[in-house]
Amino acid sequence: MIKKKKELSGEELSRLVVHGMLEKKAANIVVMDLRNVKNAITDFFVICSGNTDTQIDAIATSIDEEIHKASGLHPWHQEGKQNREWILLDYVDVVAHVFRKDRRKFYDLESLWGDAELTEIAESMEPEPLKQILID
Repeated sequence: MIKKKKELSGEELSRLVVHGMLEKKAANIVVMDLRNVKNAITDFFVICSGNTDTQIDAIATSIDEEIHKASGLHPWHQEGKQNREWILLDYVDVVAHVFRKDRRKFYDLESLWGDAELTEIAESMEPEPLKQILID
């Protein structure tokens, strides 16, 4: 018997993205709620920074694995896996942005989408309790 995976809301997807980021020690995690921003292309941006190309790749892989385990989904679209300066994972309702620090500062998405509601995630937050909240 094949068990169908749970369909996730934008909020649940964004929490899973955060969990994947925390698993690989991402820095400066911000969730941008774009639902009340006129002409927004998605409901949520989740942005983080990594220190090295290897860490950036590991964070993106962790995000993909967390969402796939919970829902069976893979990104609808992804970019940047080759150069690993800015990896984008598009899950339609949620877009994850994994930046190298200098690239994040250059593109400054937080200012570009200044009308969005921002939630900063503490880097000291433990990923496992967050995961339990998501699963329940």
